[in-house]
Amino acid sequence: MYKAPESLLRSLPLTIAAVLLSPQVRAQQVAAETPQTMLAAQIRTQGFACDKALGATRDRKRSQPDRAVWILKCSNATYRVTRAPDMAAKVEPLP
Repeated sequence: MYKAPESLLRSLPLTIAAVLLSPQVRAQQVAAETPQTMLAAQIRTQGFACDKALGATRDRKRSQPDRAVWILKCSNATYRVTRAPDMAAKVEPLP
């Protein structure tokens, strides 16, 4: 049976920590966007205010295969956002 040298066993936790805390791993974790952050960013580029995105839910009744409809809740407003490929989003403020 193979027995690893003691120095290798002591350095293993440090090696694992270095890999998990590397900039590449952190960038992959941060890069995971949610629908609410993507929708909030899109409507901001179109001139609508969304101070903080609180949530986004898909409106399945209004959505179609080539047109997704979302309800985006921001800290300052709620919007119905309709997205279609290669087009600007249709944004409707909701009461």
